[in-house]
Amino acid sequence: MLSWVNRFNICCFLDNHQYSSSHQSVECLAAAGAVSIFSPTENIFTSLQELYRNNQDWLFGHLAYDLKNAVAPLHSSHPDQIGFPDMFFFRPETVLQLSGNQLTISTLQENPKQIFEEICSLPFGPAGESSHLAIQPRMAKEDYLQKIESIRQHIQRGDCYEINFCQEFYATNAEIDPLSVYRQLTEISPNPFACFYKLEDKYVLCASPERYLQKKGNRLLSQPIKGTFKRHLTDTAADESLKQALIKSEKDRSENVMVVDLVRNDLSQVCKEGSVQVDELFGVYSFPQVHQMISTISGELKADFGLAEILQASFPMGSMTGAPKRRVMELIEQYEVTKRGIYSGAIGYISPDNDFDFNVVIRSILYNATAAYLCYLVGGGITFYSDAEKEYEECLLKAAAIQNVLA
Repeated sequence: MLSWVNRFNICCFLDNHQYSSSHQSVECLAAAGAVSIFSPTENIFTSLQELYRNNQDWLFGHLAYDLKNAVAPLHSSHPDQIGFPDMFFFRPETVLQLSGNQLTISTLQENPKQIFEEICSLPFGPAGESSHLAIQPRMAKEDYLQKIESIRQHIQRGDCYEINFCQEFYATNAEIDPLSVYRQLTEISPNPFACFYKLEDKYVLCASPERYLQKKGNRLLSQPIKGTFKRHLTDTAADESLKQALIKSEKDRSENVMVVDLVRNDLSQVCKEGSVQVDELFGVYSFPQVHQMISTISGELKADFGLAEILQASFPMGSMTGAPKRRVMELIEQYEVTKRGIYSGAIGYISPDNDFDFNVVIRSILYNATAAYLCYLVGGGITFYSDAEKEYEECLLKAAAIQNVLA
């Protein structure tokens, strides 16, 4: 399926890697070819509102972090070498839905049986070897450590409570096979919100563990991640000890509860009064590289509220910003040196009945084939109790799977 959709200039391949969850609807969902596209640069939310209310088809696409500039009067002046638009959706020619051993093919252009035969005939060999790129940090470690201390001073003065601070690693003159690199990444680090996303010459190779927002019927659900510990994959007892340490970590619990309160506040703006609830607090889940602390918040959507109102209330997601959201986005612009672009945005779909599901674009390789530029960004939640050295180590831990594939 992945090889087949990659033949198109625009495609989106969403794979949950068989993680079991009551919130998942299909194992894998893919879209190929663009019958029409939607990427407004002015009156973005008015245009989105009209698109959403009139939608009767599948839509796939993304929301970039700098969509925040349309939500609030903010700006971004840092360089962006990848070049994804702030918002992009496409109506696909073909949608593939895999659930167990059943593949459903919906297409406008070809005979579904012919597509199935083409998919089955494609070779499926090894993922390939690592790319051996010369990866460089955009920010020297010393600068990163100093910025963390400056951010802690903002927190001490009461400017904010917690801030998500990110840094970029990059390679120039990078020539890769995006499909092979994605397969290598997801073999090392399969995650429930993985995505291969291609928009002409721009790619996101994503191994995300995090959901931004899902709508099913009139129910909204968000699952922010705050809290990361490494795993000990060769010693079961040591691995369990690390998991228990994350469960008991006051620093990580304080980060997590702050983002839970932020998400509760966001959802309360578009959900019926009294309906927003915390379904799970401080849940710790194990992924191939790390243990993560995940909480689940849900609410009942107010009548006649569409995607535009929901995004205006909740985007960018609290786990990638901090609290209070407006102030920390200003500080993010002040201290980070790279435009986030699609990183810490969201990729997902809108169904014909206007349900939707979007991930958080983290643990991702971003690639512009024309510019031969590749990068990945990593970050973490900074509180007053953060240790700058440990925060830097956490960045490297989150990027370990990507580093293994690229270098």
